[in-house]
Amino acid sequence: MAAPVAVTFLGGLGEIGRNCAVIETAGRRVLLDCGRMFAGDDLPGVDSVLPDFEWLLDSGGVEACVATHAHEDHIGALPYLLERLSFPVYGSAFTLGLVRHKLTEAGLLDRAELREVRDGDRFKAGPFECEAMPVTHSVPGGFITAFSTPQGLILHSSDFKLDLTPVDGRRTALSRIGALADNPGVRLLLADSTNADDPGSTRSERDVGDVLREAIGREEGRRVIVGAFASHIHRIQQVMDAAVGTGRTVATLGLSMQRNVGLARELGLLRVPDHALRDITDIEGIDPARVLIICTGSQGEPRAALTQMAEGASKWLEIGDRDTVIFSSHPIPGNEAAVGAVRNGLARRGARVLHTGNLNVHTSGHGKQQELKVLHSAASPQWFVPVHGEYTHLVAHARLATEMGMDSERVLLCCDGDRIELTDGGLRHAGSVGGVHVYVDGTVGDLGSVVLDERRKLGSDGFVAVVVDLDLDRGLLLERPEVVSRGWVEQPALTAHETAVADAVEARVRDALDDGRTDLNAFEDLVLRAARRTSRDRTRRRPVIVPVVREA
Repeated sequence: MAAPVAVTFLGGLGEIGRNCAVIETAGRRVLLDCGRMFAGDDLPGVDSVLPDFEWLLDSGGVEACVATHAHEDHIGALPYLLERLSFPVYGSAFTLGLVRHKLTEAGLLDRAELREVRDGDRFKAGPFECEAMPVTHSVPGGFITAFSTPQGLILHSSDFKLDLTPVDGRRTALSRIGALADNPGVRLLLADSTNADDPGSTRSERDVGDVLREAIGREEGRRVIVGAFASHIHRIQQVMDAAVGTGRTVATLGLSMQRNVGLARELGLLRVPDHALRDITDIEGIDPARVLIICTGSQGEPRAALTQMAEGASKWLEIGDRDTVIFSSHPIPGNEAAVGAVRNGLARRGARVLHTGNLNVHTSGHGKQQELKVLHSAASPQWFVPVHGEYTHLVAHARLATEMGMDSERVLLCCDGDRIELTDGGLRHAGSVGGVHVYVDGTVGDLGSVVLDERRKLGSDGFVAVVVDLDLDRGLLLERPEVVSRGWVEQPALTAHETAVADAVEARVRDALDDGRTDLNAFEDLVLRAARRTSRDRTRRRPVIVPVVREA
């Protein structure tokens, strides 16, 4: 009998982001990606959301991490885990370049040996022999990874699409997948589900380049500003080609954009003539109509370049009626409102705004149903688990697999925290390790649901603080309760409401003192309940109540 192999999903199943899984045999573990998820408006003050690493730390850590590509939802949590563990990270030159920057910023570069992998390389990660195969996505250097395990080959698609004309000529390795399917065979397929409910196929990235070239060519006499993902080097290449082709000078704006462009040029992944690329500090004196600026902020990020322009707070640019701004990305689910606010802010300042709603300036990096069918046909897996997507995406991908002829009993739907086990007898669910979200607010801590609930309430209903001073030895209320509130009720009604709260608290406190109570905690609870009831009855709102009971 061959040793069993377990896969534990720490994130990325049922959500877009924080992709992270552990492949394990005989107590030896390898991490497959280590990503984070950006927090939405429902998580006030939270910077990002991480996988829960406690199970991993308690169970002995990992021997290596295979980073499939350089997106934040696949590598963004590495610095947080490497604060507590040390292990090598395998990835392409571009992926490791961004990982190196993250670890350098965090002072953790000595915690991980960065081991470069090239297309077609075979390498050993922990107990597993691995093979890296090229995949087309919206970032350079992504890999499909095949893990040779005691239970056969586990194939992880990474984020992928099938593009017959990729900008860098690097196509998804379907022929190699087909060869592996023939020998030794794919025992388990883990595949991207992001667009599993979307029929057809994704457009080629080159099609977007054609649209951008035409759009930029039409903006003669105007300054052009293009917002794009800083990691989308293929899109940046096409924007720069369009700029150079129309005689424009290109400037980059935004720290991540400048860093990634520099790294991609250093690695030979991005080609632009030296004379055509300037620093943003070096474009003064150039006719704005001969300038194209490519920048961050296409997702409405609060401190990004486009957001600052929309708010009139940019150090470098003032937007006016001779500017055209192109959003060359589609809003990530949850970002629609933020992106809309930036677009509106730019329009109010006079800019002409182009985006996916009025121009085909973006295409997905994730395969749609037809591409998923091709992948399944090439891999011909014995077992299948859909990964990377919201739960509706996972369900759609599972249905697609069964419609293609897979036995439904060989398709397992999993969620964050689920653990599956591959044995001689097949694949089965093997419990759960929790899969909870870990919230980052400046630093990793124990920020949990209670604090987040309080923040939401503060944002919607404000707070009421009640200060009570007692002399418990003599059974006296030393001062009338002081009530201070913020974000609760506007003046002139506020004074009356605060007075009513103070009256209610005073009455309850005096009654308790007359009864001979001396427990300070009991008084805090009494103040809390009196203030909560009064504020709710008078305003129908539920502010956060902060009781402060002090003993003289």
